[in-house]
Amino acid sequence: MSDELERTGSMGDNLVDIKGLSVSFVTDAGPIKAIDGVDFTIPRKTVVGVVGESGSGKSVTARSIIKLLPETATTGGAIYIRTAQDGAEGFDVLTMSGKDLQQVRGGAAAMVLQEPNSVLNPVYTIGRQIEEGLRAHGLTDKKQLRAKSIEILEKVGIPDAATRIDYYPHQFSGGQKQRIVIAMALVLNPGLILADEPTTALDVTVQAEILDLLRLARDEFGASVLIITHNMGVVADLADQVVVMYRGHVVEHGSVEQIFYNPQADYTKRLLAAVPRIGQQLMVRDAAGHVIERSVDWREEPVVVKAEHMDITYPGQMQPDFKAVDDVSFEIHKSEVLGLVGESGSGKSTTGRAIAGLQRISAGSLNVLGMEMRDFKERKFKPLREQIGFVFQDPGSSFDPLMTILENVAEPLIVHGRYKTVSQAKQYVGELLEMVQLPRAYMNRFPHELSGGQRQRASLARALALKPSLLIADEPTSALDVSVQAKVLELFKTLQAEIGFACLFITHDLAVVDMLADRIMVMHKGRIVEHGDASQIMQHPSDPYTRKLLASLPVPDPREQAAHREELRKLLAEEA
Repeated sequence: MSDELERTGSMGDNLVDIKGLSVSFVTDAGPIKAIDGVDFTIPRKTVVGVVGESGSGKSVTARSIIKLLPETATTGGAIYIRTAQDGAEGFDVLTMSGKDLQQVRGGAAAMVLQEPNSVLNPVYTIGRQIEEGLRAHGLTDKKQLRAKSIEILEKVGIPDAATRIDYYPHQFSGGQKQRIVIAMALVLNPGLILADEPTTALDVTVQAEILDLLRLARDEFGASVLIITHNMGVVADLADQVVVMYRGHVVEHGSVEQIFYNPQADYTKRLLAAVPRIGQQLMVRDAAGHVIERSVDWREEPVVVKAEHMDITYPGQMQPDFKAVDDVSFEIHKSEVLGLVGESGSGKSTTGRAIAGLQRISAGSLNVLGMEMRDFKERKFKPLREQIGFVFQDPGSSFDPLMTILENVAEPLIVHGRYKTVSQAKQYVGELLEMVQLPRAYMNRFPHELSGGQRQRASLARALALKPSLLIADEPTSALDVSVQAKVLELFKTLQAEIGFACLFITHDLAVVDMLADRIMVMHKGRIVEHGDASQIMQHPSDPYTRKLLASLPVPDPREQAAHREELRKLLAEEA
């Protein structure tokens, strides 16, 4: 690196010193300050967790460390980063030239992003993509390039790495793709790994594997890890130190024990209180402080969904048929919340789509609101569609971006003939938005003008617009901050008690389903492996897969999580 770069002039155990960092972005409406006077350090061979809600400045702070910011960004303060060798002098990243930054990115610090598909090029093999980073830092020998790539893939746990190095990204699962992205970050042995929400979209069992991998980066590779997350269980599992951010400021910084057991800032206390925990009952109250409860016992209510030995098979073209749901039987009563949990690919969403009439069943029986769904005729089922609401995981993609919230929420009302025009439906849509605790003024906004939590509330309003008898909620809170998630869950429970709809609540978050569900079904590879009352499943699981799921779920308590991790290792050892 060039001698002109500003040096800190000091040594120490810190790999990174962030001093007075400020970042502003130029917009049409004027400059927006995303970061304001942030100070903290990243010690060597340490995992630092950065937590806070969306918009708190977590990702901007991480990207600033390798100056991976858009041209509209203006920075102030200093970020001193040192090489991994002891005694190395630091350089202020914010004053570096583009040429010097190339050596820092990948060599001194590497980034692992939330979505591996945004990093991996679908037209190149993963071997070529790993080698690309090595070439950029001077390695040109083909045999060495391939050998190093295979070696790093083996270290991150990709089976049969010597063969699969020539595979393309689409030939790997989501968890394996995230491992490959981590391999790309580790291959140059950087001193610092910046992991931005690396486990958000992953199942709990895969998440546990990725966290073990980041722990390996610290313990075996000697790297420091800065992990950005909104999952306090992940922080409790992995972090040595915690930085709590709120609206561009650091409100608290300390050891993981201090933050969890003796938080000082009110915001930290609120953040920890909002985290769902297994065994924690969700109680909602009205304005007068009275507990809101269902007026009926769901066990005595009629059955609205009944599946008997149901199969759902996807026909293969070049490959054999794939049975996504295999010999599944269950029922859902009016006013009941049935939780459906399992990993990606277990058949959860396929089951939900079949109930909504969006997926045909192949064998067995599925009766929804009195109609048999095997070989059903759309014209006969159409009148029942207005009795079924659907809340999607990502409301941003389910809303038409060119339509206002008013138009989006009013659409099912017009399709089913409740109103003829949007203007006629406006008064009712306003009442719906108020029911889900959104101001009426929001109906004139477009989906992109709402936050994630606000969009999910609007999605819930649309699903309830026709006053359905049955609601299917497919991962409705998985992408939300914990505080927003807590408010959406409270709202959901309140509306379910007041309206009395039957609900299939699909999720991979066991703590969330424990707060809401009356009964829980656990699915694995298309089959139901366990089914019973929520308390029974959570406290005394009988199936090994359910026990593995529960042990994989990180709990927001460092000491309890250490015991959880040990239990998971024993279960995995028994499997092996």
